[in-house]
Amino acid sequence: MSQPHPKAQVSPPKPARLLVSSLGREASDRDRLAALLKVFHGDDRVLIVISADPDAIASAAAVKRILWRHVSQVALTAINQMKRPDNLRILDFLKLSLMPWSPSLPPAFSKLVMVDSQPAHAPQTEALAFSAVIDHHPPSALSPHVQAPDYVDIRPEVGANSSLLVGYLKAAKIKPNPSLATALFYAIKTDTNNFVRQGQALDMRAFRWLHPMIHSEYLIDIERGPLARSSFKHFLAGLDAAVFRRQTAYTFLDKVDHADTLVIVADFLMKISGVRRTVAAGICGQKLVVIFRAGGLRQDMGRLAQAAFKTLGSAGGHKNMARAEIPLENLEPKLLAQPAALSRFILRRLSQAGGDRVSRPAN
Repeated sequence: MSQPHPKAQVSPPKPARLLVSSLGREASDRDRLAALLKVFHGDDRVLIVISADPDAIASAAAVKRILWRHVSQVALTAINQMKRPDNLRILDFLKLSLMPWSPSLPPAFSKLVMVDSQPAHAPQTEALAFSAVIDHHPPSALSPHVQAPDYVDIRPEVGANSSLLVGYLKAAKIKPNPSLATALFYAIKTDTNNFVRQGQALDMRAFRWLHPMIHSEYLIDIERGPLARSSFKHFLAGLDAAVFRRQTAYTFLDKVDHADTLVIVADFLMKISGVRRTVAAGICGQKLVVIFRAGGLRQDMGRLAQAAFKTLGSAGGHKNMARAEIPLENLEPKLLAQPAALSRFILRRLSQAGGDRVSRPAN
């Protein structure tokens, strides 16, 4: 008589592993610098991966300066395209070139570094093994099959990632040149909105340390960077489509040239008297992108973005700055056929996530 076939043993799924800082919160900048440099060797070819914005670009430039003479090569790449005027100005002043991103690029380097972001924040990087991560966003989970970084510094209580890198520069006794100092200074200004948004004493100390070294004309040029002509009509369309309810401005642009245009629109709407929260959404290529902005301390746009859209794509950010990106393939075709239907869908998701003050705009 044959024996019953035993049931196949199913391995339980591996638990999520949050990125954890290598050193405690009270560690000195000198100890952090030493732990970071210990990761690298003289023959290493290092690739710094960013999702480009002013804070990420400045942070990457600082890491490149710190690793000078410690490794054989440092290159930078961005997983996003850039059209924001301030991003382009900063790259120009820093004389930085970004290698075009492709999945075949990381294997050409011996060490990968990520700043102002974490691997799980984007599908392009979630499966990559990074040697070092320096970030100021809340810790995210590593992919179960990805090796943990050798060095991690995550401090979400800090307003700008550039403030963290100032500590490393000071510990290395590196005085940044005017271009790097200005880029770091501007990044702290923008990520803390001149200290209106989340920030702390560390940001203020970094800001004060940098101030004597900045190039004021560079700073003015970055802040007044021109809007690209290709983005102008989309910018106007975003303003024209804006609707207001109480202290919230919402706009849906349908198809837009670039996600950075949504950022520009969201930031501009924050300048309107009485507006404390903005949401700008649009289709960029094969993704629906939603940009969140808020002023004041009693906000949590990062949590709202995650609650509304995390199950559909990537979403998250800070209390006052957040972003969601949803692949169009994850949306029902009928939503994509009618812009008004997609806009209502966005508002409905926001309402279900608890963002009622954002989700019922009216003229």
